Amino acid sequence: MAEREVSGLLVARVGSVEATAVASLPWVVLDGAGRSITPASEFLRELLACGNTPAFCRSYAFDLLRWFRFLAAVDVEWSRAKREDVRDFVLWLRTCHNPARDRRRPDAPTPGSLNARTGKPYLKSGYAPATINHAVSVLAAFYDHHLQTGQGPLVSPVPPPVP
Repeated sequence: MAEREVSGLLVARVGSVEATAVASLPWVVLDGAGRSITPASEFLRELLACGNTPAFCRSYAFDLLRWFRFLAAVDVEWSRAKREDVRDFVLWLRTCHNPARDRRRPDAPTPGSLNARTGKPYLKSGYAPATINHAVSVLAAFYDHHLQTGQGPLVSPVPPPVP
């Protein structure tokens, strides 16, 4: 596989996470055509069945939406993703703009600058390391679920955590 340059990768903001009226699947991940992404729905339903809250499932749904958007941008099927794709996803998250940061007030401090009173930095315009770590954890659980059910790839593309 050739090295992929992800710093300038354009990932379309298509698809969405939508609430449903179905108690067994309160959130659904939709693709750019408005269709439910079945592997994501199956995983979210399993999370709910294991005692997780709808809010927990919603959080996971947004990470899955970001993953499926990335996969569409690099033209890779979810079941054919490799470790290199997960690596490139992480590298992309580290370099791309976080659209949630667009909701800043016009008079807000410059992203990444220091608060004069507390000395703590203001949020940068990208994704926080904790957000990236959460996304990788979600992917690991998603692929583990599909490995256990026999519906996904034979090997998870998510590398094991470093001890």
